[in-house]
Amino acid sequence: MGRYRGPVCKLCRREGEKLFLKGARCYTAKCSFERRGYPPGEHGRTAQFRRRRESDFARQLRAKQKARRVYGVMERQFRRYYDESLQRRGLTGLNLLQILESRLDNVIYRMGYASSRTQARVLVTHGHFNVNGRRTDVPSMLLSPGDIVAVREGSRKRTYFKELPSVATDRTTPEWVSRDVEALTGDVVRLPERLEIDGNLNEQLIVEYYSRR
Repeated sequence: MGRYRGPVCKLCRREGEKLFLKGARCYTAKCSFERRGYPPGEHGRTAQFRRRRESDFARQLRAKQKARRVYGVMERQFRRYYDESLQRRGLTGLNLLQILESRLDNVIYRMGYASSRTQARVLVTHGHFNVNGRRTDVPSMLLSPGDIVAVREGSRKRTYFKELPSVATDRTTPEWVSRDVEALTGDVVRLPERLEIDGNLNEQLIVEYYSRR
């Protein structure tokens, strides 16, 4: 199955909460979830009033699907990240979240150089960023502490990047990344701690989901 190309607001409605997949629009009254906070589909409006106990498997599946949708990762790639997290020392769930946070598109989003991970992915695939001085167009590239991300010289002439310093200044960044907004550069200081990652993600349920298969 290919990448999901449909309305991303439906994904938020399916999960029953905002996933902030459309950047600044999610904070406005135009957000579809604000107007239709019930699940999509013919019976979505009535489904929200039904009280049905979810099975353990259903809760585990929903936790996994939510994480996939937040980071924009396909199932096969997500499974590879889980397998890699098993090989690392420490807690498997935390390792998985740290791998997801280390993706290049997510790092650019965390630095404030894009309003959403989707926008960051597009900027990377169009070749607007260098990593450690080398041009890359792979959004899934995993970064390590010490890696430096910078906007390419040829891209700085574009209107988006000319206006970016004033826009990015108002965006907050976590402590595990640093940036120089004027120079349009940044680097990974360290791996993020659990408190610096989305608290609505339940990594334990994700581990339970893959452990039972």
